[in-house]
Amino acid sequence: MNKNWLSFDKTHIWHPYSTMQNPLPVYPIVSAEGVYLQLENGNKLIDGMASWWSAIHGYNHPVLNAAMRNQLDKMAHVMFGGLTHRPAVELAELLVKITPNSLEQVFFCDSGSVAVEVAIKMAIQYWYASGKPEKQKLLTIRCGYHGDTFGAMAVCDPVNGMHNIFSHILPSHYFADAPTCKNDDEWQPEAITIFKNLLEQNHTEIAAVILEPLLQGAGGMRIYCPEYLRQVSLLCKEYNVLLILDEIATGFGRTGTMFACEQADVIPDILCLGKALTGGYMSLAATLTTTKISNVISAQPPGVFMHGPTFMANPLACSVAIASVNQLLNSPWQQRINQIEQQLFAELSPCASLPQVTDVRIKGAVGIVELKNQINMEQVQQKFVKLGVWVRPFRNLIYIMPPYIITSEELTKVTDAIVEVVTDNF
Repeated sequence: MNKNWLSFDKTHIWHPYSTMQNPLPVYPIVSAEGVYLQLENGNKLIDGMASWWSAIHGYNHPVLNAAMRNQLDKMAHVMFGGLTHRPAVELAELLVKITPNSLEQVFFCDSGSVAVEVAIKMAIQYWYASGKPEKQKLLTIRCGYHGDTFGAMAVCDPVNGMHNIFSHILPSHYFADAPTCKNDDEWQPEAITIFKNLLEQNHTEIAAVILEPLLQGAGGMRIYCPEYLRQVSLLCKEYNVLLILDEIATGFGRTGTMFACEQADVIPDILCLGKALTGGYMSLAATLTTTKISNVISAQPPGVFMHGPTFMANPLACSVAIASVNQLLNSPWQQRINQIEQQLFAELSPCASLPQVTDVRIKGAVGIVELKNQINMEQVQQKFVKLGVWVRPFRNLIYIMPPYIITSEELTKVTDAIVEVVTDNF
C-alpha cells in the first residue's frame, strides 16, 4: 500500500459525520484482539465503544472466526429471492426462540436503519391491507434516534437530532416530549399525558408508535422508566395502533436483560434488531413481527411485503450471527452486565459532583456523563488516545458501551480516563 495512505484517506475518504475540509484526525488501526485496538504506531487502546456498541464479545474471537471460515468454504452469498439456506433458517429459529412471544416472522435486513425502514413499511402496509390506508403517520418521542435513511430520519428528533436540515422533505410525524422519569419510583401519571393526547386526537391516522425502549441512543443517551413503556403499550392497544420497538442498540443484553422491553414486560408488534446481532463482524439486522401482521399483509393486494434487499440474509452474516448469539447465551452475560453496571456506578458517579457535569447516567453496560457545554472533539479524542482508551464522544456527551468481556481492570482504565478528561478539560 502507498506509504502515504493516511494522506489519501484525509483527501478522498468521507468518514461518518465528518467534513472533507480540515477533517478531524483519524487513528490508523492495524489489528484488534479482545478489547484492544492496535494502532499502527504500536500503541494499544482499550475500546470503550465496542465499535458503536456491536462487538459485544470483543475482537478476533475464535468461535466467531471459525463460523465465518466454515461458511466461506461453502457459500459467501446467494440471493434470497426464491432461494434459502440453512444459516438463515437456523438464525431465524434462534431469534424467534429468544425474542418475546408472538414475534414469529423474521425479515432479514442489511443494517439497523433498514430494519427501521422495514418496520415502518410493514406497519403502513398492514393498515393498507386492513382497509385503513389513512393510517400512515407515526408517533414517537423526542430525543430519539432510529437511523440515517429517510424513513428512519423522519422519526428521529426533528429539532435536536442530526437531520433537521432535511426536515422540509421528510414525512411529517407526531412527537411527544421525551419522558423524564428515570425509574418507576419517580413515576407520575401526568408523565404520559402529552403522549396520550396526541394518540387520542390522531389515532385514526397513526399506523404505529416507534420507540427505543428504556434507553435512547444517539439522540441523547437518555434513560427512562419501564412504567412509561408499559403505559405506551396499553395506549397502543386502546387506540388500535401498532407498537414498534427499536432494540438495535439495546438488544442482546446491553441493558441487563436480553431485550430492554423485558424489563417493562412489554411485547411489541414489530421489533427491530441489529448492531450486536453478529458480534460486530458483519452488517446484518432483522425485523420481527407477529403472524397476525404477516397474514394480513399477505392476504390482500399486492399480496407480498414490498421490500427485498440484495444482501438480505447473507450466509456469512447469518452464520456469524448464529455463533454470536449462541456465544452470548452460553456465557454468564447477565453476571458480566451486572458487574459492569456496578463498576460504572462506583467509578463514574463522582463526576456528578463536578460543576461542569449536568448528569451521570448508568444502565446495564452503558455509562454516560453529560456535560454542560459542547465537547471539543479533537482535543478530547487526542486526550483519550494518549490515556490508552478509545472513547468517541458527541455533542456534550461522553459515554461508553464496552464489550461484555472487558475485565474490571480494563474498565477502570476507561473510567479513570473519563474522570481525568472531564476534570481537566472542561
